[in-house]
Amino acid sequence: MNITEILADLQAQHDETAARAGELRHQIAHLAAALTETEARLADLATTRKAIAELAPAGGSDSGPPGTNTTYQAIVNAFNQHPDQQFRARELHELLGLPTDEASVNVTRARLERLLRQGFLTRPGRGRYQKRT
Repeated sequence: MNITEILADLQAQHDETAARAGELRHQIAHLAAALTETEARLADLATTRKAIAELAPAGGSDSGPPGTNTTYQAIVNAFNQHPDQQFRARELHELLGLPTDEASVNVTRARLERLLRQGFLTRPGRGRYQKRT
């Protein structure tokens, strides 16, 4: 291999490295712009949150959406009152007098799955839940 070939090879490597460095600079500039935009959005959200907190009535602001904790507690109480009975989500809604629309029942299914993961309930059949004894 002669000097000319070595220098040509080094020049090719340098060109590839320079092209890659240019691509990386472009990606860094893009990510920096995205970060700036995200920080601005977060600042807007913080401002909105403060405004909502000032407008919201005092007390009970840390309990989550209205009715969530009471509904969750009602579900737990139903299983505690009927430990040997198996329930489906829709049956629980009918027992507790909750709305039986599909969206509400799906929320209850998610709550039941959480209780299942926590070990409070068992699943003796598909779609059925029972208190763990």
